[in-house]
Amino acid sequence: MWIVWDPAYEVNIGPHVFPTRKYRLVRERLLAERVVPDAAFQRPSAVTDDDVRLVHTADYVAKLVDNALSLEERLVLEVPFTPALRASMWLCAGGTFLTARHALAHGVAVHLGGGFHHAFPDHGEGFCLINDVAIAVRMLQRDGAIARALVVDLDVHHGNGTAAIFADDPRVYTFSMHQEHNYPFEKPPGDLDVGLEDATDDAEYLEVLGRLLPRVIHSHRPEVLFYLAGADPYADDQLGGLALTVRGLAARDALVLDTARAAAVPVAVTLAGGYARDEPDTVVIHCNTVRAALRAEGA
Repeated sequence: MWIVWDPAYEVNIGPHVFPTRKYRLVRERLLAERVVPDAAFQRPSAVTDDDVRLVHTADYVAKLVDNALSLEERLVLEVPFTPALRASMWLCAGGTFLTARHALAHGVAVHLGGGFHHAFPDHGEGFCLINDVAIAVRMLQRDGAIARALVVDLDVHHGNGTAAIFADDPRVYTFSMHQEHNYPFEKPPGDLDVGLEDATDDAEYLEVLGRLLPRVIHSHRPEVLFYLAGADPYADDQLGGLALTVRGLAARDALVLDTARAAAVPVAVTLAGGYARDEPDTVVIHCNTVRAALRAEGA
């Protein structure tokens, strides 16, 4: 199985709840525990400005390229903007695209990065500068690789940017299962939004997901599934309020990947959020996602 990653994803943003080093730490743990060999990792190429403009407005892209965001735009972004961050996000979007290409060729691939689902066409917010999954979908469609895609967003936060981007496109189905009483406060409707109550536990979460996901796949018939495997539904996440355990999150990953495999739908995995109070917990949860993908590939 191919795993996409680049050291440039780790950007110095100062003291911040978003641990950009987690991508490197996940890779290091996977290697240390011999889950995958070093040869399994592949580095992406950055997307071009034209690729980004498939989703984002020309004005917004120009502001990012020219380092010309207003103070208000920087505050809404909630992460310090620098040219290094912009370069990292262009590279990360390329990583999600490469992951999707590998998934189409081999059935499943994992990106140690990506899932920046709060970015809208004309602005970024909630740590998300550009929407890598949306860009990858549009690049695949432009290249004739796919027509129909499914986004399964299991981050603890609603995928508001992704829902807005694909609101009028029946070829792309967006399914977000998230904590209802959490960021973002305004949640543009996707095709299927499941807002969970605070402290939802493993059993309830898995029951709902297991009931809905097969229906979604069967009804939409996607050619590729983008899975945002957020670690932040974890009970001890700083930015979440659900009550899933490490074991429950591993079961969630297996459910998504096994359901897609049974339907012969390729899966491109991105890591999305993860802000556990004990950082190693986030790393373990993300590593378990990779393990689930490996099992699904070999099943």
